[in-house]
Amino acid sequence: MPATVHLAPLPHRAQPHASKPPPPPAQPLPQWNALLADHSRAGRHADALALLPPLLAASEGIAPDRFTLPPAARSCGFLRVGAAAAGRQVHALAAKLGLPGDPFVGNSLVSMYGRCGRVEDAEKVFGGIPDAARNIVSWNALMAALSGDPRRGLELFRDCLVAVGGMVDEATLVTVLPMCAALGWSETGRAVHGLAAKSGWDAPARVGNALVDMYAKCGELADAERAFPEAPSVVSWNVMLGAYTRNREAGAAFGLLRDMQIKEHGSVPADEITVLSVLPACSGPTELSRLRELHAFTVRRGLDAASDKVPNALVAAYGRCGRLLHADRVFTDIRRKTVSSWNTLISAHAQQNTAAAIELFIQMTNACGLKPDGFSIGSLLMACADPKHLLHVKATHGFILRNGLERDTVIRASLLSAYIRCSRTEYLARVLFDAMEEKGEVLWIAMISGYSQNGLPGESLQLFREMQSVEGHCSSVISATSALMACSELSSVRLGKEMHCFALKADLCDDPFLSSSLIDMYSKCGFVEDARTFFDRLKARDAKVSWTAMITGYAVNGLGREAVELYGKMRREGMEPDEFTYLGLLMACGHAGMLEEGLRFFDEMRNHHHKIEVKLEHYSCVIGMLSRAGRFADAVALMAEMPQEPDAKILSSVLSACHIHGEAELGSDVAERLLELEPDKAEHYVLASNMYAGSRRWDDMRKVRKMLRDAGIAKEPGCSWIDVAGKVYSFVAGENPHPEMEQVRGMWRSLEERIREIGYVPDTTVVLHELEEEEKVEALRWHSEKQAVTFGLLRTATPATVRVFKNIRMCKDCHNAARLISKVTGRDIVVRDKKRFHHFRGGICSCGDYW
Repeated sequence: MPATVHLAPLPHRAQPHASKPPPPPAQPLPQWNALLADHSRAGRHADALALLPPLLAASEGIAPDRFTLPPAARSCGFLRVGAAAAGRQVHALAAKLGLPGDPFVGNSLVSMYGRCGRVEDAEKVFGGIPDAARNIVSWNALMAALSGDPRRGLELFRDCLVAVGGMVDEATLVTVLPMCAALGWSETGRAVHGLAAKSGWDAPARVGNALVDMYAKCGELADAERAFPEAPSVVSWNVMLGAYTRNREAGAAFGLLRDMQIKEHGSVPADEITVLSVLPACSGPTELSRLRELHAFTVRRGLDAASDKVPNALVAAYGRCGRLLHADRVFTDIRRKTVSSWNTLISAHAQQNTAAAIELFIQMTNACGLKPDGFSIGSLLMACADPKHLLHVKATHGFILRNGLERDTVIRASLLSAYIRCSRTEYLARVLFDAMEEKGEVLWIAMISGYSQNGLPGESLQLFREMQSVEGHCSSVISATSALMACSELSSVRLGKEMHCFALKADLCDDPFLSSSLIDMYSKCGFVEDARTFFDRLKARDAKVSWTAMITGYAVNGLGREAVELYGKMRREGMEPDEFTYLGLLMACGHAGMLEEGLRFFDEMRNHHHKIEVKLEHYSCVIGMLSRAGRFADAVALMAEMPQEPDAKILSSVLSACHIHGEAELGSDVAERLLELEPDKAEHYVLASNMYAGSRRWDDMRKVRKMLRDAGIAKEPGCSWIDVAGKVYSFVAGENPHPEMEQVRGMWRSLEERIREIGYVPDTTVVLHELEEEEKVEALRWHSEKQAVTFGLLRTATPATVRVFKNIRMCKDCHNAARLISKVTGRDIVVRDKKRFHHFRGGICSCGDYW
């Protein structure tokens, strides 16, 4: 610390009031201290610091003391410009006067450095305060400085409890509870709540509000409601409203807003924050009536005139509800339209109307002369983030370069994401990424996840490894989650286990989202037992996302009963399901043929007291279940009842069921709609062709195949692959150039003889070409999955499980053969096809021959 310091008056803006003149030098020090403290408390921080130079220049022997420096340090922490530099000068003065070890001065310096974001300096000052002199204020100041690093903050809180004998105060609690909320650690939050109650500090409004906020951010709404104060202030109401909104409880949020108006009797009026807390609950068309009600309430109370925040939020809400005309009207009524107002309107249009979003951007920059910021560009790029709008993305890129905006971190991330969403990851996005000199974590994550989303999982993992090798880059939960998603896409449990080890070393496994990604990875690689083991070992299973991931894991592996049992356990432990939980349950019931249970869950979802929105994915599962069970009339009726037109996924599931049940008339209508909807997908033509062939409508079959040829669309060939000792071996139907092919063929003929003895008969109905019967049998023998399974049995030893992956749906004959092979060989066989997993053991498949 320097021995001398030269404090010059800091430049400051003229204050709107008449500042008190500094006292003449002859005045005693207490008067200087009182005036300095008065300026600091009133927020006149530049005026407060301007008093120090004349005080130091006084020649009457007046020197600052332990009461002079704390308000000066406090004012440094609140300066907008030069805060850290001014703070260091005050610190140097304290050192010259021998005061840093004084708890009063030391605490103010710790707090000042914390506000300036200089945590290391705050820790050094804290370390310089003698242990005996540290008090609860000292610990609170350092914990507040560590609020951006909640893990370290909570570790310090534990040390604090030991040092001060478990004593806490209001400042301790309102500092620590947000840390629990940031980490989602509800159990730690409950412990802090218990400590607050025990010490009598749970009554103050600030603590009550912090408790409500903590429980809400941890997803514990029941506890948040119990912590809601009996005599709430407007802040308390707003915190609880925000809690309901954050947890997507729109009904509860509006109900509480009505209660607030009934109980207030004019004493606790709603304010701007009240409206801003509730508006995000209006997240879709189903909430339009509530949005209009809230809009009217806002106008009646005059809450839309104070600033542009409420009108901007209304524009955004109408955009989410799909009412762009209403959004335009609200925008038109804004008297002073800021860049933020334009950004909100552009973002609202970007979700539905690219041309309108572009026109608004041009109007903002040209007609109104406003300079766009990172969010303006981001909204425009979001509107153009589609392969058919690639030229608009390039034009926006040119605008960014011409206006020198390419160094803005937000803009760079938005531009990279736009190229990724245009499916140009492997070229344009990567060129842009490599050209960036400074790559922040956001850009690495965008690129890693972009590769995964565009079907390039290998490149995603390679880039993740590159990120680890770059000095100064530590992996976050988001980047690790993206890498795990790539492992799932590759169906590589070996790479997935490497990522699991990495997560353990980086101490990331306690995060609910990363732990859910691990469960998802193990499940999608066919290791559902490992997924359940990991789930059972989770320290805190109070995150809904972990339960949902495990239920969905059972679903993709065809284990419907296990999924339903786990759901029952989830409800018994007090967890409420959401739309994703129900989607996992419906998938599980559909894959296991549990129609009645699936319909029960669908009705439960539609009648849920939290009014969970039924989305297209839920209808798809139920329509698929009904169709697969042959209840086509019910499936068609449900399609007519849907608020949206059925998509290709729904139509293809119905068409597949028509093929299975020989429902050619309905199948013909569905095929026509499907081919109109997605005429560029070869799989739809194949499915329609198979349906006609199964019904022996050969002319219609030839017509569909001609349509496929005329469209010039290549049919994806069936392919199976297997990982043996870290090397992947691929097979296609018919001949394969493997050096061990003769051994594979010989072993298959031996297996075929053994399974024929226990009832195997080749199912030639799955061969849809016009061939002789013996030719059909010969074609069946060399399906790719049969070759892969045989190769796995040949190259692996008992009791290793044979794991095969196939790019299209497994045929009925191969399914029957694999089931019987598992019985005669005593080996477990797992096949993952395009739709799901099949676990064969002892002659039985996990799907119950229902797929």
